[in-house]
Amino acid sequence: MGARIVGTGSYLPLHAVANSDLANLVDTSDEWIVQRTGIRERHLLEPQELPSGMGVAAGRAALAASGNAVDDVDLVLVATTFPDMICPGTAPFVAAALGTGDAPFFDLTAGCTGFVYGLAVAEGFLASGLAECVLLIGSEALSRVTDWNDRRTCVLFGDGAGAVVLRRGSEGSGLLGVSVHGDPEKALLLHMPAGGTRLPASHDTVDARLHYLRMEGSGVFRSAVPLMEQALERALDKAGVGLDDVDWVIPHQANLRIIDALARRLAIPRDRVLANLDRVANTSSASIPIALDEAVRRGQIRPGDVVAMTAFGAGVTYGAAIVRM
Repeated sequence: MGARIVGTGSYLPLHAVANSDLANLVDTSDEWIVQRTGIRERHLLEPQELPSGMGVAAGRAALAASGNAVDDVDLVLVATTFPDMICPGTAPFVAAALGTGDAPFFDLTAGCTGFVYGLAVAEGFLASGLAECVLLIGSEALSRVTDWNDRRTCVLFGDGAGAVVLRRGSEGSGLLGVSVHGDPEKALLLHMPAGGTRLPASHDTVDARLHYLRMEGSGVFRSAVPLMEQALERALDKAGVGLDDVDWVIPHQANLRIIDALARRLAIPRDRVLANLDRVANTSSASIPIALDEAVRRGQIRPGDVVAMTAFGAGVTYGAAIVRM
């Protein structure tokens, strides 16, 4: 009995930054960014805004859509790569703002695959009886860890949050199959060198600009497409359905070239593959739930549709989930 998504929600900061705005910071242009990434703008938090506030807003929207009250929530699970604080994370701040009482909460760190990992964790809690109602949130404030002097990375990322409410589903509904994996040999494809216990913050690490996200772009592209395809095929096998049974594919919104290449490898019509990164850029673990919520709210994804989600992220993590809405 798969975990069933009964409500979705999302939040984007009001401040939108166009490619032309970034051209004032680094040597780039709208044409250069669009050709290489497909991104046209991104939403960024203002300095005074709390990152966890995005998760709170997305969570409230998902709860409202589901018809569940805050008191119904048995678990708050926040997928995030960069929490509000290294300790205690983001989840306690989200739980406190929502008012979930003594319900358990924790952060899940699995890079851009965090939401897919979170679906698997949520299903485990529901199947075991540890929870009846799970609020799963993907929330990222990547603008806070982006080097705005590095044109290779500053054009890629945006802030945002997406959320779903999950309850136990009947047979043949909800989460039909999930496949999660990792490749630790590629751990440094995406990383932040300093700030953890391996290399604590110091004057030297700050001066060396080691507290920003770094990425090996070509390595990510070479790995992301085949691993996302592999995870999706395994999830379909576990679900007992074929690609022809899938109505929509929502890949992690990293780069339009990656999304287009994945569609070609899967040999599926491009219009069945959802993409919104032109407006929101790469929001890491928030990208899939944001795209899901937007498609649900505009009536594109309807009850009964089968949705395949697949992602690749820092770690390296990768995974896929097949869900009947």
